Amino acid sequence: MIVLAGIVWYEVAVHAVGATRGRERTIGIQPGASVGSVADELAAKGVLSSTLAFSVYSTIHGDPAIHPGWYSFPEGSTIGAVREILAAPPNTNALEVPAGFTIREVVARLSTQMPAPFVAEVRTALHDGSVHSPYQPTGSKDLEGLIAPGRYLIAPSTTAHDVVRTMVRRFTSMASAEGLTPGATIRGKDAYSVVIESSVVEKEGYQVRNMAKVATVIDNRLSKQMPLQMDSTVLYDLKQDGGPVTHAMLQTPSLYNTYLHRGLPPTPICVVSAKAIEATLHPTPGPWLYFTVVDKTGTEAFAETFAEQLANEKLAAQRGL
Repeated sequence: MIVLAGIVWYEVAVHAVGATRGRERTIGIQPGASVGSVADELAAKGVLSSTLAFSVYSTIHGDPAIHPGWYSFPEGSTIGAVREILAAPPNTNALEVPAGFTIREVVARLSTQMPAPFVAEVRTALHDGSVHSPYQPTGSKDLEGLIAPGRYLIAPSTTAHDVVRTMVRRFTSMASAEGLTPGATIRGKDAYSVVIESSVVEKEGYQVRNMAKVATVIDNRLSKQMPLQMDSTVLYDLKQDGGPVTHAMLQTPSLYNTYLHRGLPPTPICVVSAKAIEATLHPTPGPWLYFTVVDKTGTEAFAETFAEQLANEKLAAQRGL
């Protein structure tokens, strides 16, 4: 009876008899991870019903070959199904979206990881209005600047709309946590305008330590009806990320050319971080109207007068910048 009970228990555990099939659960397997540690994590997530049965099965049939990467498994899986997934290459992609990327750059990165039809669906969902952000102005379908940075796991069952909805939800949570709610008005700007400003702060600040002062420069220039004269906005319209801005570029007749047009650009110009939003909401008090990078670590010097700016630019040149 004991032996029979053991056999029954083993068969039930191996075949996940009575287990409820649920949502996909994802784990990351690090290089050098042991089979036992993977089994423990799968059991904790409800994928395996018994690590002991998994261990016994592996003793009989051998340990499965496991490879580093991201894997997704349905809850309540059989041990055979788990081993089959582990024996194959990782079945889940991890898309890393850094702050400062444009939607175009996000899609380009995704295209190196996912099939072209899936990428095309994501691109469409980012622009056709099928996924809406509460920060979007009326009539806008563009989600530029309204998706959050971070890692997005794309499991076998994940749809393109799932990815975009997750990006938008995470941004809404991130911005709200910083105090920027969709209906807020901050220093005379609506929430969408604050996101636009935050995106310029993200690109122009380079380092977190610069961002609150960059936000001050933007606010001071706006209050004085001065053009922002931000290279990042010009480059955005030209689909370039960084690099020198030429005289010809500065003549581009675009609303993103903040040398020719006063005010903020019409949309955000990149994915923004929580730190950029925080800096925009809480700028450092000061009289500055100019700034420039003055060392190779990205330190920026801020100036109230153009003469001070020229002195800072001379210092940067002396340092090889």
